[in-house]
Amino acid sequence: MSLADIQKTIASFSTMEEVLDYFDVEFDSRFVDEFRMPLAKRFNGYLIMEKPEDWFAARRALRNAYCKIQHGRLDPHTRSACRGCTSCIRR
Repeated sequence: MSLADIQKTIASFSTMEEVLDYFDVEFDSRFVDEFRMPLAKRFNGYLIMEKPEDWFAARRALRNAYCKIQHGRLDPHTRSACRGCTSCIRR
């Protein structure tokens, strides 16, 4: 699957939940409801910067966006673990 095919597929989705389901990323619906726009912006930014060549690279961009938003919500002065981030690889 080429970059153009991935972009067409992503553009055909109308909700962020469809994108998460397509890339087989588990998610918390409350989190997605609250952070829908920042998540979409960060994911699209990663797609622009990384230009994924296949499904796996695009999935990695989505997981990174989801995780970055999750980690941004944590207190930076503590070493608290990521809570509720079902896509986090760093557990």
